[in-house]
Amino acid sequence: MDFPVTFHIFGKDILLHPITETAGIFVGMRYYTFLKRNDREKFSNVNSLLILIAATLGALIGSHTIGSLERPDDLMKTSDLWAYIWLNNTIVGGLAGGLIGVEIMKKIIGKKESTGDRMVYPLIVAMFIGRIGCFFTGVYEETYGLPTSSMLGMDLGDHINRHPVALYEMLFLLLLFISLKYFQKMYTYKSGVLFQIFMLSYFSFRFLLDFIKPTYNIILGLSIIQLVCISIIIYYIYLLKKNRHEIIRSR
Repeated sequence: MDFPVTFHIFGKDILLHPITETAGIFVGMRYYTFLKRNDREKFSNVNSLLILIAATLGALIGSHTIGSLERPDDLMKTSDLWAYIWLNNTIVGGLAGGLIGVEIMKKIIGKKESTGDRMVYPLIVAMFIGRIGCFFTGVYEETYGLPTSSMLGMDLGDHINRHPVALYEMLFLLLLFISLKYFQKMYTYKSGVLFQIFMLSYFSFRFLLDFIKPTYNIILGLSIIQLVCISIIIYYIYLLKKNRHEIIRSR
């Protein structure tokens, strides 16, 4: 297989990655709309729209902010700061920024209940589809792993066997989807717990995954993404510990 995978459309070569990212967002939003339509929660359309806007804006800011801070040396040397920020993004920053945006908007509109549970499966599906494009881009974007001599290594376009971290993440997301469905079937729980488990699981996975990715160490041998992951992990351990008595095995 030749990396990156492209399609020749209207005389131009188009990377698969932006196509899968767009498809992931579209499918995720349709899935979310379907779940919301069948949700029993009474919540006004105006407030739902405000929270969605806050989540989107927070995700956009967080994604590009954390993405541009991954390599401080490159950030300091760039001749076009805004172009550099726009071209660098990360799902870790997007999830963290979206979380902050939602929490701020909930404070503004006075909503205390969690709104995240119905977003869990659409997010997993959207991320899975997006990672397909990451894999087929190979080493031509910052979504590849370190060289490895293990049987899992793959040539992603530079004739070096590397960890196919996009495939690892796709497998993790698939298992997470199945595990959360099982949890949802077997337990009753307070609203918001499903989202908390999702966030704790994903950020824990990303913290570990970044040890086999080329990263710029900021402090204590950790990257900016890993530092964000630690903050989110601590936050959700606290929330789940507080809500542990609300999780009851139903079968």
